[in-house]
Amino acid sequence: MSDAAHTADAAPAVPTAPVGPVVPVVPVVRTERLTKTHHGEGGPVHAVRGVDLTVRPGEFVAVTGPSGAGKSTLLHLIGGLQRPDGGELWLDGQRVDGYGEARWAVLRRRSIGVVFQFFNLVSNLTVADNVELPALLAGASPRAARDSRRELLAELGLERRERAVPGELSGGEQQRVALARALVNHPALLLADEPAGSLDSKGTREVLRLLSRFHQRGQTIVMVTHDARMASAADRVISFFDGRIADDAPLGYGPAAGAGRRGAASGGVSGVLELKD
Repeated sequence: MSDAAHTADAAPAVPTAPVGPVVPVVPVVRTERLTKTHHGEGGPVHAVRGVDLTVRPGEFVAVTGPSGAGKSTLLHLIGGLQRPDGGELWLDGQRVDGYGEARWAVLRRRSIGVVFQFFNLVSNLTVADNVELPALLAGASPRAARDSRRELLAELGLERRERAVPGELSGGEQQRVALARALVNHPALLLADEPAGSLDSKGTREVLRLLSRFHQRGQTIVMVTHDARMASAADRVISFFDGRIADDAPLGYGPAAGAGRRGAASGGVSGVLELKD
């Protein structure tokens, strides 16, 4: 018997994995032909024109584009802050474009966190109360709301500011409070509309670090930004122009690229995070 034949006979059999049904991943966000037109004195403005978009669980998607491109309108449609004129919107497999305000309010409390450019904190409530309020409205017990608030504020470095009111905080601190408020109910989706648009470079880096940290834990994020540093934290960058998606590019890591979560040594945002003051 030849050496080749002997080797072939001696080779152990390779076990084959059982073949089972492939369970499809339900997108966190799916839109089909989504449209929105604003009507004003200057005539109709077609802010969103037939947009098809899919965001999978764990993705961090940045939407960029010039002012007036319609990117914030798209984000507001996804969060139920505006109503589409046409098309379909699905969140976690549930069609929601026909929801009324009451159902949207419940959905946002339970499943969607929103961070705005200008914080939108309640000025006469303390930091602690601003963060606890969404949890209480969603039905959490006072103790559970308090525990979640303490955990988040400690992680965001704000445990000593719990009794302060928003006017006593810096812009970066206010945005961290807004982020804690958006995450207190552990939402399936975090929407961020120019979250660093009102901040200086230090505040921008703080927000970028925090978004990246929560994303690495599996948080799904859709963020509107005009800042290339912010967009560099994402798995995908969507270029939005004239109400349409002009480009949709994975950045080479994360679910969009099929490569899993990005590590600290993979470049991209890590270089941004190392910028010195």
